[in-house]
Amino acid sequence: MNSPKPVHRVLFVCHGNICRSPSAEFIFKDIVKNRRVESDYKIESAATSNDEIWNGIGSPVYPQAAELLKRHGIACEGKRARKMVKSDYDNFDLLLGMDNANISEMKRIAGGDGDHKIHLLLEYTNNPHEISDPWYTRDFEKAYSEINQGCEALFIKLNSLGSLQSVQILFLTSLLLEVPVARGFSVYCLNFCF
Repeated sequence: MNSPKPVHRVLFVCHGNICRSPSAEFIFKDIVKNRRVESDYKIESAATSNDEIWNGIGSPVYPQAAELLKRHGIACEGKRARKMVKSDYDNFDLLLGMDNANISEMKRIAGGDGDHKIHLLLEYTNNPHEISDPWYTRDFEKAYSEINQGCEALFIKLNSLGSLQSVQILFLTSLLLEVPVARGFSVYCLNFCF
């Protein structure tokens, strides 16, 4: 008997696929496992470059990133860097980069983003911004914390919306609304459906 197709197909992407994106992959896998919805998800990670792929063999998760995952009870053994390919755009519903350089390269590899599938991971949080590469900053704790926050927010939003197609529609139709609160005061609501 065939397994049902996953409802959510998510690809995390960073420059080398040895620090941020594999951390996101395994943190998110841990989140869905703990909530007993693993069969609803296909989760992988990839790189925008070949920097960590030698003679066709990808590097393992960077030791500091792997150690940090391990301290949080998350295993990542066997993971090897791989490069994002054009077909990933068709094979995943959501492709999440860690910084704007990743986003640019992801769009280049995919040949554009006509279906609006490519986003920053932290777009799903209350504090959207880029996640700095700990390879350069050496701040693996900060990167882990931001990735974890992004993954938790992503999980909540995906499960409150039901499907990634809903997420894509909402990104396309997000409006800036002015909502009167009290005499002379207004608040602005972005992405009000979230």
